[in-house]
Amino acid sequence: MERQEMKIVILDGGCVNPGDLSWDAWHRLGKITLYDHTAAVDVVARACDADALIVNKVQMSAEVMEKLPKLKYIGVLATGYNVVDIEAAKEHGIVVTNIPAYSTESVAQATFAHLLHVCNDVAHYVTVEKKKEWCTHRDFCYWDAPLIELKDKTIGIVGLGNIGMKVAQIALTFGMKVVAYTSKAHEQLPEGIKAVSYDELLQASDVVSLHCPLNERTHRMINRETLSKMKQDAILLNMSRGGLVDEEALAKALQKGDLYAYCADVLAEEPPQVSNPLLDVANAYITPHLAWATKEARGRLMEIALTNIEAFIRNEQSGNEITSMV
Repeated sequence: MERQEMKIVILDGGCVNPGDLSWDAWHRLGKITLYDHTAAVDVVARACDADALIVNKVQMSAEVMEKLPKLKYIGVLATGYNVVDIEAAKEHGIVVTNIPAYSTESVAQATFAHLLHVCNDVAHYVTVEKKKEWCTHRDFCYWDAPLIELKDKTIGIVGLGNIGMKVAQIALTFGMKVVAYTSKAHEQLPEGIKAVSYDELLQASDVVSLHCPLNERTHRMINRETLSKMKQDAILLNMSRGGLVDEEALAKALQKGDLYAYCADVLAEEPPQVSNPLLDVANAYITPHLAWATKEARGRLMEIALTNIEAFIRNEQSGNEITSMV
């Protein structure tokens, strides 16, 4: 296949690039068709002539792939590739690539943005100042809620992949004690990070930060039982996947005062239902899955996605069989 014959359809590029980045470099690969969003009912019609598909959250099921006989490649614009039925892709000889590690710095930064929000609540005090409340206060200083120093606090990190390790490094610069629940061997851990059991982590940590994948083993790993093992003044952070927590049990724990705060960039269902039990809890601080979305991280994502499909095209042109999958 000559490069100009490659038909590439980007099914939902709008979230990754709402207009502040450029797709121009992609046009050298062949014929590019770009959609900002694609509903499930439109996937087959839009993808029927494609040699390659680029997707973010569009579901590529076995049923969909069965109806796309020309399809040779699916590039996932994300770290997780659960939107693709990998076994079905293998059966159809479709190469699938994903993009790990593009957002490490941004997600680690967002983790501490959430944590510092709870510890210092800068936004609250800026609002106080804008309302001129400080102007009428009798003292030179003003605060109406606890302020928390991170030095010597223990942070327990569940999962020491790229993001978890970056969070650990930042925590150490704050003077925090770092423990981790990880599959890494002790000799693989940098100085300052101590491997512990999951129960030990929950019991010892002032801050628990989740940075592990969502699977059968980790689904609702934060639940009524595990919450009961945590300190009542602990802060729980979740920048990974909403399904790691039992949201109803967590909401009850927060309301009862069994946990100081929950900070998350993810929920089990996204967008959430208005009935989600966490949305009305005062000490649950939820952001709408934006930790990954700095311009810098999205730029890296698009660059790596471009590199992935270029590598696929080179192998196609050379006649080499590609057997590696995500």
